[in-house]
Amino acid sequence: MQFPHFTRRKAIVGAVLALASTFAMAAWPSDDRPIKILVPWPAGGATDQIGRMLGQSLSQALGVPVVVENKGGAGGVIGTQQFVKEKPDGHNILLVTSSTNAAAPYLYAKLGFDPIKDFTPVVSLCEIPNVMVVPAKSPWNSLQDVVAAAKRDPGKYTYGSAGIGGSQHLAGAQFKTAAGVDVRHVPYKGSGPAAQDLIGGHIDMMLDTGSLGSIRGGLLRPLAVASGKRLPALPNVPTFKEAGTPMLASAWYGLMLPANAPPEVVTRLNAEVNKMLHNPEFHDKLTGMGAIVMGGTAQEFGKFAASELKRYEAIVRDSGAPKE
Repeated sequence: MQFPHFTRRKAIVGAVLALASTFAMAAWPSDDRPIKILVPWPAGGATDQIGRMLGQSLSQALGVPVVVENKGGAGGVIGTQQFVKEKPDGHNILLVTSSTNAAAPYLYAKLGFDPIKDFTPVVSLCEIPNVMVVPAKSPWNSLQDVVAAAKRDPGKYTYGSAGIGGSQHLAGAQFKTAAGVDVRHVPYKGSGPAAQDLIGGHIDMMLDTGSLGSIRGGLLRPLAVASGKRLPALPNVPTFKEAGTPMLASAWYGLMLPANAPPEVVTRLNAEVNKMLHNPEFHDKLTGMGAIVMGGTAQEFGKFAASELKRYEAIVRDSGAPKE
């Protein structure tokens, strides 16, 4: 499997950033109405953290209030269904993820939205590789320990996720295949509740994208990262390949507007967010979460999202997740 990644040429990035000054006096936002960023997941996970970082920075850049609304449920689908009914005037922005716009179409018979036709791509934000984490009191100190235990007692151990079809679930399914083990999936209604149960020892492991705070706080132990190379935020944690079980898995994040959004709104928002992504403070906050910063043009993000939709068909099929 190819690890999702945006290739950005310096010339393209320079052109994108130059647009920020060109559109500094654009008509949008045309009034003082608050801008809403809808996060289709409960509070507490990586998606929520990214949304709130964006909200604060975007409010400062545009000079208008930006509020973040969490609307969780059904792996991000409920909030996304609500969003596509909004006006495409730039006052409603969706924080999309690989779960909602790449995996969900293969998981729900009645999705309620078209992942391509119902959206206007704006910008890619970042991707976060999944990290195998276990409770701090776990007897496992390496990925090899997990694999050995799971092979010794098939079906005994559990891994948690934010819900069926989410990044943690699909990464766990990939791990089962890559390692040849039988571990049971326990879905939760969001990353926060799953992480709390993991810390409490009620489940045995997670392949998470938002655990760095708990890792640094000594509550969770990282065993391996599902990326092509080690993460700067976790330099001493091996990749899955280095640990003997090659696999790549990540969640990606981006911004979209409802279909038929005005081009000037897309251009202005894209330029402002690219400026944020290349601001050292904002950039460091993302990389401090274990993220790989992306960015680029709206057209690039649209092509990327379409290619990911095709790629996830096989990932979801191989996970064995039932279609609801």
